[in-house]
Amino acid sequence: MRAEAPIDGRGGAPAAPVETDTVPSSVGLDGEVNPPPGNDGIAIVLGTRPEIIKLAPVIELLGRRAHVVHTGQHFDAAMSDRVSLSMGTRRYRLRLDVGGKSRGGQLGMAVAALDRFFSGWRPRAVVVQGDTTSALAGALAANAGGHPLVHVEAGLRSFDRRMPEEHNRVLIDHLSDLCCAPTSISRDNLLAEGIATDRIAVTGNTVVEAVAKVLPDTAARAALQRAHAVKENQYVLVTLHRPENVDAADMLRTLLTELSRAPLPVLFVVHPRTRSSIVRFGLGPLLAPLRIADPLDYPEFLALASGAALLVSDSGGLQEEASILKRPILVVRQSTERPEIQGTFGALVPPGDRLGHTIRHWLSTAEQRRLRLAGLHCPFGDGHASHRIVEELRKLLHDSEDAAR
Repeated sequence: MRAEAPIDGRGGAPAAPVETDTVPSSVGLDGEVNPPPGNDGIAIVLGTRPEIIKLAPVIELLGRRAHVVHTGQHFDAAMSDRVSLSMGTRRYRLRLDVGGKSRGGQLGMAVAALDRFFSGWRPRAVVVQGDTTSALAGALAANAGGHPLVHVEAGLRSFDRRMPEEHNRVLIDHLSDLCCAPTSISRDNLLAEGIATDRIAVTGNTVVEAVAKVLPDTAARAALQRAHAVKENQYVLVTLHRPENVDAADMLRTLLTELSRAPLPVLFVVHPRTRSSIVRFGLGPLLAPLRIADPLDYPEFLALASGAALLVSDSGGLQEEASILKRPILVVRQSTERPEIQGTFGALVPPGDRLGHTIRHWLSTAEQRRLRLAGLHCPFGDGHASHRIVEELRKLLHDSEDAAR
């Protein structure tokens, strides 16, 4: 599969096309699905780019015991298959095709297919990550079948019920037998909701390991900057994809206009959802002052993020990555489930016509801010989260240390 060509705009180089070799063992939503042989295995349910990235270290540690199910929630090559290639998670035991459907349609179809799959196999446990529709489907299917459920990145709370993800993460946590909380703040959120202490483990976040594994070296980062016509510490890197920012023409028009007022070049990595909205609303001309890039392979994206003077995004994961890369980030949202970086690496900026002013203000002190951030500790752990998660899984299943490998 190949990346789409850039939308109108200047500068940005399209990501190189990559031919994938993702090999599913079983495919489909209807009819028979073939379970793995035997009963010694852990089901890993995922369906989006962040899940692939963050579960890759756990999958690697579990080795032959990991049986990965991809729901197809992200079906664009750059958001799924190419990420799997980057992270080494190319083989799926089962691949579904729920992408492009409504949220409820995705959930119902994925739960039904997973229920059939699990009923023919009975996995030792089911592991899900984060707050996606795929994660909720995995959790509901595990609960329906009586399979132990492990939630990686448990306990995140925005306390904003307008976010579908908030409902997902609360439901998954309360269904889970093991909640792997990335920080003490997320642990405290779980305790405040009455989840028992013995169901919670503070593990750190696996994104720290994922970044360390694939971040290109200095020479490669410099080459990528040249390819995208930007210079170290002299550009703003932007991603936007949340419905409240890109699904309404007036808001998307406002945000694109505000980005064009930045005093440094803006490299805008355009999510497929955002691309569709720009085309639908006829906003292509507003991209002319910006440098446009298609969704990037994860290592390439990290390389460009690590050299940006400022990150501007509504992404949850990029808030974490900013603290690992020691880069400042403006979070274009009303709320965040990652308060650990607020006031240090990042700040919330409500979507609207103040974005440009805030970008200019942060860039006016960019060098001092960069020096300060370089000495700050990343709040998401020490790079050993996956080992702690697998150890907690071993204890949950009462396995010997050797059997968990």
